[in-house]
Amino acid sequence: MSSQEQQARTELHAWQQQMQRPPSLLNRFARRVQIRLNALLPERVHQAITAAIKQMVRGVLLGSKYTTSKPVAEASFAAREAAVRTRIRDYRTMATAEGAVTGAGGFLLGLADFPLLLSLKLKLLFDTAARYGYDVHDYTERLFLLHVFQLAFSSQHARNETYRRLADWDAYRLTLPLDPNEFDWRTFQQEYRDYIDLAKMAQLVPVIGAAVGAVANYKLIEQLGETAMNCYRMRHFAAEQPE
Repeated sequence: MSSQEQQARTELHAWQQQMQRPPSLLNRFARRVQIRLNALLPERVHQAITAAIKQMVRGVLLGSKYTTSKPVAEASFAAREAAVRTRIRDYRTMATAEGAVTGAGGFLLGLADFPLLLSLKLKLLFDTAARYGYDVHDYTERLFLLHVFQLAFSSQHARNETYRRLADWDAYRLTLPLDPNEFDWRTFQQEYRDYIDLAKMAQLVPVIGAAVGAVANYKLIEQLGETAMNCYRMRHFAAEQPE
């Protein structure tokens, strides 16, 4: 095993422990608050938000499927990791600039940050998949990306369940529905909104919006990149184990 793989295993192990950590008292309190706040919204509002997020994400997924480069077939593990880190830096730079611009532009321009940042996040996941050698034309690989996204931006309670699915992906993928409409879009959008609400709401505040937007987007892309790398590391090392 190369030194890069040994380092990756060490980082992966620490990350796995974090993903399996039970919800803290603060996590449980925050979750109860979010559940109560979500309960205040009429059902038709939840349905409208879910439908909007679903169409937005599916649109980006469809576009990214055809604009993502072909999966890298022959490359060392170290080369794949280096390429992914470069893409994370690129998207982090773009997201930071985008957050600063939309944050400085007031309320209306601040609202545009949501779909723009979402597109950058999903495109980063597609590029990451290709550099680890996975073909995003495969429907189950695109669902894998949605689960990675959900793992990165969920409460600890939902994160535990999503991690278990990803950790046993080869078995779990056999249970996936053939129709993407059956994906749990309601939980997907609700967990995502609950996770980023506070940071992105502060972005709409005059004067501090640009700084908040830049920092928030930087950290969100950084977190997604770390999550994606570790998810693909799990698959890489699992594939190396003897049957």
